[in-house]
Amino acid sequence: MSTVILTAPAAIPGRQRAARTRLRITRRGRRVLAAVAAAPVVVAVAAAVLGGGAALGSGVAGAPAGTFETVTVMSGDSLWSIAERVAPSADPRDVVDEIASLNGLAGAELEMGQRLALPAAYSTAD
Repeated sequence: MSTVILTAPAAIPGRQRAARTRLRITRRGRRVLAAVAAAPVVVAVAAAVLGGGAALGSGVAGAPAGTFETVTVMSGDSLWSIAERVAPSADPRDVVDEIASLNGLAGAELEMGQRLALPAAYSTAD
């Protein structure tokens, strides 16, 4: 009579069960993964910052020289008095706003001798 021995599959030679391992990311690996994920955002922001002022800093001339009539600020002049002088029939608030916008003025302070460009709508050269 022969005896049959039953064994578990892991005990059969040449047939080993693969051990399951969990993927572990080290601290350095997390930093690398974060850097790779953030790289496109950093590149996009850098491109926007570097290219955003291109229109302002370009050498392309906006309007040809001599297109605007200018006025020289005299002692005691203000934007309001200049607006009333160059456009007596217009609302001085609108004219002051247009002159300030055209000349890039942050405030209402003027210096004697300063030259201000006048909007074409209020030019007397017509």
